[in-house]
Amino acid sequence: MVVFNGLLKIKICEALDLKPTAWSLRHAVGPKTQTFLLDTYIALNVDDSRVGQTSTKQKTNSPAWNDEFVTEVHDGRKIELSVFHDAPIGYDDFVANCIIQFEDILQNGSKHYEEWVGYVPLLFGAP
Repeated sequence: MVVFNGLLKIKICEALDLKPTAWSLRHAVGPKTQTFLLDTYIALNVDDSRVGQTSTKQKTNSPAWNDEFVTEVHDGRKIELSVFHDAPIGYDDFVANCIIQFEDILQNGSKHYEEWVGYVPLLFGAP
């Protein structure tokens, strides 16, 4: 398995057309699925370590963040992006996630990677 060692720079740009989960709608009243807007953020992990978290974007299912994260990585195997709805009470609601293997990113030998991952564009590169 290929691992990544070095400085990781990630920019999380935006997400499009996020859908609330049934759990997110548990407190909604009225025609829930058509009008429910999420308060979303993305948690960024490398392997099992939290690297960062975007700001929360209020009342939108197509949030734009343009948040950048830079961190030193040692023996990194995967990047995980998890979208959450910032719940007003209790734990935040899981919305979606994706896992990107460093091996898949590094296989072309480039130090820069730009791609839509599910509904979230991801910019990856070495400064």
